[in-house]
Amino acid sequence: MSKNYAMKAEKRDRAGKGIARSLRRAGRSPAVIYGDNKEPVKISISENEVNVEYNKGHMFTTLCDLDVGGEKNLVLARDIQLHPVTDVVEHVDFLRVTKKTKIAVNVPVKFTNEDKCPSIEGKGTLNVTRYTVELLCGATSIPDALEVSVEGKEHGDAVKLSDATMPEGASAVITDRDFTIATLIAPKTAEQEEAENAAAVEAGDGIVSDEDAATDGTEEGSENASEAKSED
Repeated sequence: MSKNYAMKAEKRDRAGKGIARSLRRAGRSPAVIYGDNKEPVKISISENEVNVEYNKGHMFTTLCDLDVGGEKNLVLARDIQLHPVTDVVEHVDFLRVTKKTKIAVNVPVKFTNEDKCPSIEGKGTLNVTRYTVELLCGATSIPDALEVSVEGKEHGDAVKLSDATMPEGASAVITDRDFTIATLIAPKTAEQEEAENAAAVEAGDGIVSDEDAATDGTEEGSENASEAKSED
């Protein structure tokens, strides 16, 4: 599990669009802490700090030591609202967590044993269909990645959830099927590449460029003009 990151926050008494705008003008982002059978606490955090952490891409899977006026809170970001144009963080919902807290979280997939995969060794392509897998795990023991082995996989084989090494204390949220995470695609044969190139050339032959169209139009116009002069 990744090392916790830390931020400082200030309590705020009021909420609403007007208050949120005032906070943002002051370089603060509104947020809230909830959960653990306690009352929600409205807070504000540094806009710069929260955007730095958000851009690291770890806020949904890494715990935060959040200092609210000297009071320590162990939290995990569960919802982040962004500005529709600038992608600046506008609001964060933080969940209080303890060692007993269980959560569902999307964990990135990490493929292993690629050097033992006949398909990859044979110039095949690993076509990933799921970059993350939702796991149920302890909030204080979120895995950094779900390792999935491609050892022994041939062209055309599927890499499934059953090929993953499930971290201790974690389980997949989807349990009713052994879903596909990736597939191994064989490299194209010389015949396939030739056929595709021929099809591309044939398709290109039927396309008239703007320059050709303009030239044709000029020539046709010149011919019509010459005919008109001859008739005169």
